[in-house]
Amino acid sequence: MSRKGVRTLTLMRTIRAAVARHPMLADAVLAAALAALLARVTAELGTVPTWGWVWLAALHLPLVWRRRWPAAVFWIVVVIAFTAVSLGAAGPALLIVPTVAGYTVARHRPRRELWPLVVPVVAFVAGWVGNGGPLSDALALVAGFAVAVLLGTNIQTRLAYLAEFEERARALERERIAREMHDIVAHSLAVIVTLADGAVAMTPADPGRGVHLMRTTSTTARQALTDIRRLIGTLRLSEADDQPPVPQPGLHDLEELVGQVRGAGLDLTLTRTGTPGCWGPGAELAIYRIVQEALTNTIKHAGPHARAEVRLRCAETAADVEIVDDGGDRPAAASPGAGHGLTGMIERAAPYGGRVEAGPAPGRGWRVHACLSFGESAG
Repeated sequence: MSRKGVRTLTLMRTIRAAVARHPMLADAVLAAALAALLARVTAELGTVPTWGWVWLAALHLPLVWRRRWPAAVFWIVVVIAFTAVSLGAAGPALLIVPTVAGYTVARHRPRRELWPLVVPVVAFVAGWVGNGGPLSDALALVAGFAVAVLLGTNIQTRLAYLAEFEERARALERERIAREMHDIVAHSLAVIVTLADGAVAMTPADPGRGVHLMRTTSTTARQALTDIRRLIGTLRLSEADDQPPVPQPGLHDLEELVGQVRGAGLDLTLTRTGTPGCWGPGAELAIYRIVQEALTNTIKHAGPHARAEVRLRCAETAADVEIVDDGGDRPAAASPGAGHGLTGMIERAAPYGGRVEAGPAPGRGWRVHACLSFGESAG
């Protein structure tokens, strides 16, 4: 969206917020403007009796409370209009004001409350024609009233749909943020805990090795802090399209991820075959997070002395990634569970028509296998 579009949208939201904060004031302005306009038109038509200005004001006054009590305002307006017609008054206000009130009922009240509105419309038309009013005006009233009610109903339905859509979007955004935070924090903490335990165990016998592990711990913690700051920066810039996008991890970061996990003591190899297509950053991030989560589970459940391998097979429109470990210190029957980590991997793969399988590897260990396919919408 351009800056001009953002400013326009901001202005509209500001006006809408002001009206929402002071609905009676906004409706009072509407009632006064409508009364002034219709009074002038009625005067030019010469249809105002001596007492006509009184009923004209009385007809518009209830509109000030039209949003607070839509149905009550409608019936009050109808009674005033009926009274005016029975006393011989005429003019467009008798048609337009009830229509505005009917629109308000349709806009703000449940649909079941619309059916009673038909009764005064029919009675008003009969009284109008019976009092010598033009039939064309009566038909115009019916048509205008029907259009107003349909418009109000449509707007109510549309706004309800938009509210539901926005709530779903917020829920999806919360899920996305939770996934990112889980992947970043869970992986980093697993590596940090493993490194810290290793440093405690190694320092008495090999101080140099202990210092190296602590330095690696510091580097891992700083990287986690950088990733969290990057995520927060992405959220802050999500509505500023003129800002440069914040880079996200991708395939080019897998070597760094593997090096980080190796630093925790895991004997890890990375095998890549094939040439990836133009998958887009979203697809690459999904692969990166799946590998990251699988390695996090390996560190947590197989221990730092396990052996593991990451196999990534790339094609123009597909990717196949497999993470296998030998079980390490994990008992043969143990399972890393199926908590938020596996759920997160499945959710990562789902937008790309992918699937994720996790279970015991042949013989011993654990295996995670993910297949993703990419089309034009990748990323």
